[in-house]
Amino acid sequence: MHQAPDFRLLDQDGKEHTLNDYAGKWLVLYFYPKDDTPGCTKEACGFRDRRAEIENLGNSVVVGISKDSVASHRKFADKFQLDFTLLSDPEHTTIAAYDSWKDRKFMGKSFLGTERNTFIINPKGYIAKKYTGVDPSIHADQIIADLKQLQTV
Repeated sequence: MHQAPDFRLLDQDGKEHTLNDYAGKWLVLYFYPKDDTPGCTKEACGFRDRRAEIENLGNSVVVGISKDSVASHRKFADKFQLDFTLLSDPEHTTIAAYDSWKDRKFMGKSFLGTERNTFIINPKGYIAKKYTGVDPSIHADQIIADLKQLQTV
C-alpha cells in the first residue's frame, strides 16, 4: 500500500479540506471530469443515493474532486441534492498527484483531462484500492462491496 498524496482544496461552500481531515475514516476519494455532465451526474447521484449505506461501513465518507470551480460545484450539488463534499482543484495538482490527469480523447481530439478514477483510502492514510476508468452506473455498488471486504481483512 502507498501513502495517499495530501491535498488542500476548497469545497462547494468554500471550506478548506485536507487529507488529514479524514484521518481515522475510510475515504472514498473519486475524481471526475466535469460537473453536470451525464456520466458525472450518474456517478454523483449513485454516491448520493448510497451515501448512508457507505457511511455506515466503518465510518466511511465520500469526497469528489474535479477541476471545476467552487461555484460550479455549489450549483451541481444544489441541482442534484448532492449531500457530500465536492472539492475544487482548478490547477489539477491533486488530480495529477493521484495519477488521474491524463491524455484523453473525445470526438477524435486529444486533450489533457481528468480520468474517472476512485481511491479507497484507509483510516491511516494509505491507498487500499484504486479503480481506473470506472463505470458510473455501477460504481457505488462496487465501492460498498469492496469497503465491506477491506474492512474485514
